[in-house]
Amino acid sequence: MNRIRTALVTTAVLGTAVAAVRLGLSRQASIARRRIGKPLGEQALDVDRVWRPRLPGEPIDLLILGDSVAAGLGATRPKETLGGRLAKSLAKRAGRPVRLRSLAVVGSESPDLPGQLDRLGDDERPQVAVIVVGGNDVTHRIPVAESVRHLVGAIVRLQNRGAHVVVGTCPDLGALRPVPQPLRSLASRLSRRLALAQAAGAARAGAASVDLRRAVGPLFLDEPEQMFSLDRFHPSALGYRRTAEALLPAVERALAG
Repeated sequence: MNRIRTALVTTAVLGTAVAAVRLGLSRQASIARRRIGKPLGEQALDVDRVWRPRLPGEPIDLLILGDSVAAGLGATRPKETLGGRLAKSLAKRAGRPVRLRSLAVVGSESPDLPGQLDRLGDDERPQVAVIVVGGNDVTHRIPVAESVRHLVGAIVRLQNRGAHVVVGTCPDLGALRPVPQPLRSLASRLSRRLALAQAAGAARAGAASVDLRRAVGPLFLDEPEQMFSLDRFHPSALGYRRTAEALLPAVERALAG
């Protein structure tokens, strides 16, 4: 009986400790954001247009969904956003114009993906869709299973419209210098856990995924002044360029398939 009581007490203490650490992560992230302010505002640039319209052929329909990274917050010009970078590069490689539609919203979490898709017109049939989401799921303590469930649901809805889907998995939040240690290390571990679950969920749903942590994470860790924008949370023009370069091969393969 004493062993059982001890085990129960230990489990309760550990559970409380984990909850406290997660709450601390959320609070520290909020403190960091308040400390550096919001010089970039909350509105991303409008990128909805046909890119490289002078190229021959029918435009490729590209859709972007997700959070502030997907929306391109931190870029100063539309062509520097993630969507703009992808659209321009894809048009150049394919030799055709690209019609870009962004439904991404600053501050979004995975449970917001269904609402973003609800804004898609009945007659809109994107050929390829890119989803980048997850950072806010970590800082706001969204359960991994819930995050993945909403991601997979969005993938299936897009596939039902005939779209090929590419998921950019959760970036490495350990690169966020304004978040102090040891919470930054915890954020890194939690973001990696979510990224692995997102990749597995995407694979089960028949979508491609790109591990942004591996593809561009080291650049953000080694060159924060160049890769982050003024708020030190969102990518700079260079950060979006490198992220788009990491995603582009998967987008091209999705279109070819």
